[in-house]
Amino acid sequence: MNKQITGEIKDRLAVANKIVIASHVRPDGDAIGSLLGLGLALRDAGKSVQMVLADGVPSSFKYLEGSELIHKEPKGDHDTFITVDCADFKRVGKVFENFGQPDINIDHHVTNEKFGKLNLIEAEEVATSAILTNHLPEWGLKITKPIAAALLTGVITDTLGFRTSNTTPEALRQAATLMESGVDMPEIYMRALVRKTFPAAKFWGAGLSSLESKNGIVWGTLTVADRKAAGYGGNDDADLINMISSIDGNKVGMVFVEQNNNHVKISWRALAPGVNVSPVAKHFQGGGHAAAAGADIEGSLSEVQNEVLKKTRELLNL
Repeated sequence: MNKQITGEIKDRLAVANKIVIASHVRPDGDAIGSLLGLGLALRDAGKSVQMVLADGVPSSFKYLEGSELIHKEPKGDHDTFITVDCADFKRVGKVFENFGQPDINIDHHVTNEKFGKLNLIEAEEVATSAILTNHLPEWGLKITKPIAAALLTGVITDTLGFRTSNTTPEALRQAATLMESGVDMPEIYMRALVRKTFPAAKFWGAGLSSLESKNGIVWGTLTVADRKAAGYGGNDDADLINMISSIDGNKVGMVFVEQNNNHVKISWRALAPGVNVSPVAKHFQGGGHAAAAGADIEGSLSEVQNEVLKKTRELLNL
């Protein structure tokens, strides 16, 4: 079935001239990597391409060549609309409310709602960037060094540096293929997962001092006041969730990030075999996959935290 779909996608891309590519709000490394990887490949093939992230590119990923080409909203007309790494169309953001059905939907989330005209969903792959690593050459699109750097960023971040339980031999082969394009994998690993700015490190400190653990769940809390005190410019958790994922003796890791608009962003990570956090995020109109998921919920920090912790324990039998 996928061979038929990939063939149809190749044909659709061949006749496309003005392309808009989007990924989800709160973009992670795979959203950015798959968007940039596909976008740059199509630009190199002579297409007019707009790459759009409603929330923009986090500062931690601006090291990627071409990231300056990503905008917060589309402009002008288009003949082809593509989404990448987005399980639910609503998660591309309000800037696409009037765009209609995407022509192509490429994703690796098992929860993908197949909202495109053509849906390439490969849930066995560790990242959407991994899907593109396999298929770009089939579509006649070259993987240059900047494209390989973007795709490798997606693979590394979605596997937390090949540490998640869904890491496969195929994922390592894909990484090797991308390295053969001249990419410095240790450098990308450090930039994507390890290095932090001073404000981000201070923000981490606030989150670490808030840590709590109960009934198999470990969680941290980041407030608007913490963000201001640290001088951190983002609305995310500065990847604190990845650090919490290394804490032993728990089944689920979580971070609650208070926003200015009476919303709270939540990240979940599965820390034990057999734990699937995706249904919890989906319950709160979020998205993700078994090992990692997220949601954005309206309400005060205390209200949201109490409700989400209760429902997480209930749905995961903790």
